[in-house]
Amino acid sequence: MSPVNVEIERKFLVRNEDWRGQSTGRVELRDGLLASASGRKVRVRASGDTATLTVKGVRRGMARDEFEYAIPIADANELLLHHCDGNICEKTRFYVPFGGNTWEVDVYHGLLDGVVIAELELPHAEAAFVRPHWIGDEVTFDQQYRKLTMFKRRMAEQKSASGVEAGA
Repeated sequence: MSPVNVEIERKFLVRNEDWRGQSTGRVELRDGLLASASGRKVRVRASGDTATLTVKGVRRGMARDEFEYAIPIADANELLLHHCDGNICEKTRFYVPFGGNTWEVDVYHGLLDGVVIAELELPHAEAAFVRPHWIGDEVTFDQQYRKLTMFKRRMAEQKSASGVEAGA
């Protein structure tokens, strides 16, 4: 028997902007990484006046244990400000219904500006789904599209660019 708190998620690149006309809602999110070790992570997320603390277990294929708890927004803001070591992502999440599912299209801002990833949560790993024409390559298992990897790469690029400018 599987644990009740299991997330099964697939991630894809987005080919074009055609999904925008189909979006039925959106939310602004700030995610901060509090801890990460051996494939596990603890994240704080704030959106408007609500916030959550999420613990994610080691990925097993497309599935991973996920435990999410509501926390006071003041606590989330304190954690984001003082306990995430600058590992904070800002994004707008758009909800796009297609083929009986709701796709979440994350458009990143700030350090990850320009990154657009579509996610689909499924009831089980073998669940069939209809793939919209605006969906590109699957990156579910591609380490270069993990948030922390993208964040570190962009930080290194910024540091390198600022070093070049300072030396010019």
